[in-house]
Amino acid sequence: MDELEIDVVAEVDLDDPVLIEGLPGVGHVGKLAVDHVLEELEAESALVRRVYSREFPPQVSIEEGVSELTCTEIYAVSVPEGRDLLLLTGDHQAQTNGGHYVLTDAFLDIAEEFGASELYALGGVPTGELIDEYAVVGAVNHESLLEPLEDAGVEFREDEPAGGIVGVSGLLLGLGERRGFDAACLMGETSGYLVDPKSARAVLEVLEALLEFELDYESLDERAGEMEDVIGKIQEMEQQQQQQQMDVPTDDDLRYIG
Repeated sequence: MDELEIDVVAEVDLDDPVLIEGLPGVGHVGKLAVDHVLEELEAESALVRRVYSREFPPQVSIEEGVSELTCTEIYAVSVPEGRDLLLLTGDHQAQTNGGHYVLTDAFLDIAEEFGASELYALGGVPTGELIDEYAVVGAVNHESLLEPLEDAGVEFREDEPAGGIVGVSGLLLGLGERRGFDAACLMGETSGYLVDPKSARAVLEVLEALLEFELDYESLDERAGEMEDVIGKIQEMEQQQQQQQMDVPTDDDLRYIG
């Protein structure tokens, strides 16, 4: 197998498409978001490319006993009353720095093939604590993109995320700028501890406003409810552990006074 192989699954005509990337990352926010769009717009979507690479982990996925070599997939979605979409999803990112560059260039090549010149990378930004209100933090590769995203509710914070944006999401902005793409990264706030459907919904609501499409959130809200149950059990266990630590007798407690 070569370093990179791209399977052409289908060819479709798209109207002014925009590339949306959602690969695994903090809180799985980006992947959850893109997979939800695919679920909701399944009738209008078609798999158009599979990207294989030696940069992915050496493994296969198994579904109903049948194996599939690790890859990323790109779907074309025809949106009846909005801009068409190219959705990039997968279960893994590259394992090396060089691999991130190779794959990002390949994704941009595919976007150009379909006539896209704009893209959104989706992800999460960790807060380190559980949160109730989910803000969406942004970064762009052109100053002219700031105002429309701010109008859609995106926050731009000085020096955040700390350390910049790594992986494909960051390179889509950097390499995209060098190749003439207008690119933005939308990052939902998340604790960073668990898969976060609520953060994914916050990011999708911004995309709805920007790209003028509508989604139903029933299935994503159900997943959010399941995660709240998990969080509740974790908090209960933590409280029990704290109580047990408080109940352990100290040396003073063990001292006999007669």
